[in-house]
Amino acid sequence: MTAMEELRQTIARLRAPGGCPWDIEQTHQSLTRCLIDECSELLDTIDRLDMPHMREELGDVLIQVVFHAQLAEEKGHFNLEDVAREINEKLIRRHPHVFGPGDKLNTSGEVINKWEQIKAQEKKNGPVSAGVFKELPPRLPALMLAEAVWKQIEKKHLPAEHAVDTARIKALGTLLDEPMLGRMLFELAAAAREKNLDPEGALRLHTAKVMKDVEAKVGTTTV
Repeated sequence: MTAMEELRQTIARLRAPGGCPWDIEQTHQSLTRCLIDECSELLDTIDRLDMPHMREELGDVLIQVVFHAQLAEEKGHFNLEDVAREINEKLIRRHPHVFGPGDKLNTSGEVINKWEQIKAQEKKNGPVSAGVFKELPPRLPALMLAEAVWKQIEKKHLPAEHAVDTARIKALGTLLDEPMLGRMLFELAAAAREKNLDPEGALRLHTAKVMKDVEAKVGTTTV
């Protein structure tokens, strides 16, 4: 028996009658905070290149994947094998330059472009949403969401001058390096704490406003 199969059986046993009361009570929704916490702890080990602890934290993230697959299997939706099979098929499908007759790609930029082309042709799962920002994951941390929104604005050449000071953004971009960026972000977060403000919430609200304003502008220019 492989270690993965042993892990799957351990989770199933914890969930079975006579198992652990806490594990039995869990749902997909109740486990979301656990997933966020475990991913955050894994990111910390990656930042420090702490390999022994990274192995441990990868295991904690893996538990979340196996746990959610177990919950789905109990309801007859899918199981861990289905999860692994689907992601493996996706990897092969989106790398035709490796597994298929696709043209050889020489740079990571070419790979990303091909990945996006194939992704755009695939049937999308999940809720269908309208708008120019519909591809953004809805649960990104606020800082990653803001970065992703700006990336979309640039990539799609969206009209954003009325929503953000694009000239100031470009000017700041020429001055920044990683240490300066880290210092500025830390000082902003600390200043928000001094003022009893929520920087995560403030950035998320402002990003949502930018998205709304850009969507409205796009709507008026396409009528």
